[in-house]
Amino acid sequence: MRILLLDKNHPFITEQLLAKNFILEEDFTSSYDEVCGKIQNYDGVIIRSRIPLDQNFLEKASNLKFIARVGAGMENIDIPVAEKLGIQLINSPEGNRDSVAEHVVGMLLILMNRLFIASNEVKNGIWLREENRGDELLGKTVGLIGYGNMGKATAKRLSGFGCNVIFHDILSDLSDEFATQVSLEELKEKAEVLSLHIPMTEKTHYLVNSTFINEMKNDFYLVNTARGKNVETKYLVEALKSGKVKGACLDVLEYEKASFEHLESENEDLQYLLDSERVIVTPHIAGWTHQSKEKLAQVIVDKIIASFC
Repeated sequence: MRILLLDKNHPFITEQLLAKNFILEEDFTSSYDEVCGKIQNYDGVIIRSRIPLDQNFLEKASNLKFIARVGAGMENIDIPVAEKLGIQLINSPEGNRDSVAEHVVGMLLILMNRLFIASNEVKNGIWLREENRGDELLGKTVGLIGYGNMGKATAKRLSGFGCNVIFHDILSDLSDEFATQVSLEELKEKAEVLSLHIPMTEKTHYLVNSTFINEMKNDFYLVNTARGKNVETKYLVEALKSGKVKGACLDVLEYEKASFEHLESENEDLQYLLDSERVIVTPHIAGWTHQSKEKLAQVIVDKIIASFC
């Protein structure tokens, strides 16, 4: 089988697939149109986020048997078209669930205990204790939306901090020793911390909007390590200003480029987030550890070999 690799990943992928007699070609620079012009020559494609695999692309890929996305999100693939064409879809959320979970906990601890703020103050000769009094995770009710790989890994960590973890998911009967499944209405009634672990779909686009925020009974902390457009930023900013949102931990932003490589636009709402001491922003790195790079690659390799060897 001939496989085209469109993004740089861990060399595990190339090494192990070559050992199984796959024919590999790397192309990390060609444009969308250039790749469309040759995609009919390949049986498989391994991607991250650089090039969208839309209907036009997939219809030109007349011999494509699988698409392997090194990561969790599949929104850059036209899934209905791929399924109609009989193309197998492979992803690897198992590979970075632990790094995402640790990132969630790390951001919350930093935000709620004002660690960056206090550290910078001391380094600049400012010694404030009362002003930097923290807020404990212990005893907080944490509401997760989405209970797949990322949600479950996050619940496991937070349960160890003595949190009451609840979650809402479109699938049923997912409760386990770390978290209890509830309706979305009950989650909005009880949650003091809200963490998103959902894909980007029509139904989850701007899920957290003005209505959602107003329906939350408690003032709450928001964590988003999912997709930037799951949250409507202008209403998040309004809620931060009013105090309804006590603080936000954002690894993803509405204004990211589709490839996640950098911000696509800037505006007053984004600037507010960047300037606020009640907001932590990181550059889409929650799933981006040294360990997850290896695990993501290994999961993809294992799934390809299981299906095509």
